[in-house]
Amino acid sequence: MGLRDFTLFDIVERNARLYPDRLAFALEGERVTHAAYRGRAERSARGLAHAGIQSGDRVAVVSQNNLEFVDLYGAVARLGAILVPVNWRLSAEEVAYVVADAAPKILIADAANQPLLQAAHDRLPMVEHWYGIGAHGAPFAPFADLLGAADGTSLPAPHSDADAGLVMIHTAAVGGRPRGALLSHANLIANSIQLMRSWSLTADDVNLGVLPLFHVAGLAMLLAAQYAGGASIILPKFDAGVALDAIHRQRVTMLAEFPPILTSLLDAGEITPTELSSLRIATGLDSPETINRFERLCPQARFWSVFGQSETSGFVTMGRFRDRPGAAGRPTFLATVAVLDEADRPVAPGEVGEIAVRGPLVFKGYWRCDADNAFTFRNDWHHTGDQGTFDADGYLWYKGRSPAKELIKPGGENVYPAEVEREIAAHPAIEEVVVIGVPDAQWGEAVKAVCRCKSGQTATAQEIIDFVGARIARYKRPKFVAFVDALPKTAAGSVDRGKVKETHGKA
Repeated sequence: MGLRDFTLFDIVERNARLYPDRLAFALEGERVTHAAYRGRAERSARGLAHAGIQSGDRVAVVSQNNLEFVDLYGAVARLGAILVPVNWRLSAEEVAYVVADAAPKILIADAANQPLLQAAHDRLPMVEHWYGIGAHGAPFAPFADLLGAADGTSLPAPHSDADAGLVMIHTAAVGGRPRGALLSHANLIANSIQLMRSWSLTADDVNLGVLPLFHVAGLAMLLAAQYAGGASIILPKFDAGVALDAIHRQRVTMLAEFPPILTSLLDAGEITPTELSSLRIATGLDSPETINRFERLCPQARFWSVFGQSETSGFVTMGRFRDRPGAAGRPTFLATVAVLDEADRPVAPGEVGEIAVRGPLVFKGYWRCDADNAFTFRNDWHHTGDQGTFDADGYLWYKGRSPAKELIKPGGENVYPAEVEREIAAHPAIEEVVVIGVPDAQWGEAVKAVCRCKSGQTATAQEIIDFVGARIARYKRPKFVAFVDALPKTAAGSVDRGKVKETHGKA
């Protein structure tokens, strides 16, 4: 802590000095310069400080993308507090669990998401202040009250510990409960440096902020553009027509996406591809067919294939898709990436093992999960739980999840089979269930449930889908359901997931 540290708020102050009149953020006609953003972040910091927020305290936000959300990132950085951006696509029960786990002093929600939390008020006694962005109802006070309280409040010197936690992003847990991945200033700045170096970002670059700000990819793109002195055009949610118009009018140069975002943009812009002519960088997860189509329609642009996760603050491998189609790129400048066997020994090129990472992008650990941290960080590696192989040229090829972490990613979201299986097993007609991921043209990957009913009981696929959708986030409900008379078993008597996947691994 001290002389040699560099924090997110140092970037805010730097931009206010070097690029005071240049655009930093824009949303629906409202434009904020870098100098104005510094003032907005400081005003929010004064409000938080007046409400009792100090270094290390948590501030939870359940909101679609808006300028207040962006202001809060700068405000907590100024104070040394921790922002907890909550996935608003979760169910009310799941949102309440995440908030309770983080134990914030302040909870902030936009009008669309306040209903998710109102019923949980009595279960969240650790929350001292509730604020609503836009329209509001009890127990939420107007967000303007938080800002109004800032008048006359003095602030301490800017927080200067780069290793301190800045953001807590809850990821799905193997056992079905989310865990808070704590990322530091240094983690996120290291990722920004990599993106700036790889993509030659400058103050002329403009990011389309279409991914939610609770997602590490959405945050990483925003911070990289900000560090370069560039701008982000903030969209509350994805709409192909609105996004296409923003790309054209604002001369957007960089875009991170998950299916079906890119397909929808290409469908909307195919008749007049000049609307996408400013784009030079796209990245994310998508099919080779969609990527090839994008590069045909946008010959000035390149799609970057990547591998990363919330726990690595963003991407740890990157590469132009066309350089090695199907690969996830090569290790980035600030990441040591290895493929390990079960004894944590590097395997030879071409052999499959677990992807492990070292370096300044690796997160600080899971919030209040000592046992999980000991397992994840064993032998001085961050074990991702994902499998891969390196080829002779150092390109990483993703090979799916390890058996301990059979993650499904519909549209870029994280879904663990355990959390869906737990809900389906609660259905009175279900005796056994296995949940797997299957390829899906619309979302990239979809959830499929393979069920065995109790003797004398029956259920329909739609009944199971609706049952899950009413209990947890709707994106976690199965898109496909199959019923079987028996599930294959291993010699030990447990369900043989490999055989289930082999037999039922198609939509």
